Amino acid sequence: MSHVPVDVGFVPLVDAAPLVVAREIGFAAEEGLELTLHREASWATQRDRLVWGQYQAAHMVAPMVVALSAGIGGLKAELDALSVLSVNGSMIGVRPEMADRMGAADLGFTDAAAVGEALARTARGRLRIGVPFPYSMHALLLGYWLNRPGQPLAHQLVVVPPPQMADAVASGDIDIFCVGEPWGSVAVERGAADLLLPTKAIWQFAPEKVLAVRRDWAEANPRVAEALVRAVWRAAKWISERGNIGVATELLALDRYLGVPAEILERVLSGRIVVNGHGRVERVRRSVEFFDAAATFPWRSQALWIAEALARETGLPAGPLRDVARSCFRSDIYRAAVGPIGADLPGASEKLEGALQHRTEVASTLGRLILGPDSFCDGRVFDPEDLAPVAGPAQ
Repeated sequence: MSHVPVDVGFVPLVDAAPLVVAREIGFAAEEGLELTLHREASWATQRDRLVWGQYQAAHMVAPMVVALSAGIGGLKAELDALSVLSVNGSMIGVRPEMADRMGAADLGFTDAAAVGEALARTARGRLRIGVPFPYSMHALLLGYWLNRPGQPLAHQLVVVPPPQMADAVASGDIDIFCVGEPWGSVAVERGAADLLLPTKAIWQFAPEKVLAVRRDWAEANPRVAEALVRAVWRAAKWISERGNIGVATELLALDRYLGVPAEILERVLSGRIVVNGHGRVERVRRSVEFFDAAATFPWRSQALWIAEALARETGLPAGPLRDVARSCFRSDIYRAAVGPIGADLPGASEKLEGALQHRTEVASTLGRLILGPDSFCDGRVFDPEDLAPVAGPAQ
């Protein structure tokens, strides 16, 4: 039987694991796809190749789907997020001498308020913060955390491809970074940085990467799009089974994927994070999540949070961004793809974001779905139905 060729771009990060597993374990082939993965050094290059049709799909930072669909940044292309590939998975780090000035060893590794206050107290001028892309969860979560009402911390974002983050902080080109794993852990291994905070300390269940496609491709190839969603959903489920972590790390460690020692990758996937050169280990539950608690579901409310954050950062009107965001997180395609194979689907496609402090049963198609916790560091709750005007970016 012939398979449909699908070319997918990815950036070498742990959260590309569902794509790697779908290809290597055979879920894509079982869905009738000939999946070819293309490694890219930067998000901009991968974005361009998806937009211009060289790739049919891409592993993509979630806000880029909304930003491109809205024409933010000078390039406009209608994209859809068919599923979420990963939740959480990024780390914030600084040079070791800066960590010492902050007294980082005495701060709680998941205490965003304490770490933010220490950073503000010891910062010398405007902080240069390395992020992988301007319209990424890294940038939006940093803005949410650092632009606190009444006491914003002066900073500028510097775009650095993830594999180059350790070199950038070691050379002094940036003071602090926020990057997807394993590159924060690699910076620690090289002695270039100490880790201060996982981004899940800012938002406990933030959609990090999505499976992105051009809307015209999805409309022209609905069965292929659904098969791709099924393949990565099955891969994510497989990764979530603890006995498979070893195999997953060995696959990711291959040079054609991440080219990083399996030992580092295993620590990331199991949530045992080495945070400094002295070997201090912090255990972070769900440091990256691929499947549990409906991690793969493309909630429209998450897209709307992204729209609000983009409005704050850019000063653009929130209303049109909300409309774009609501249309491009495709819970309809996701439901059609994985409902028939036994996925327990939430009863709604929007929810309050940040409302859950504990694991909570919710209405679902099979009656077994448990969500949460998903709180924000400041305790606020995002209501997707609240149409109050969004304040502009902090100065």
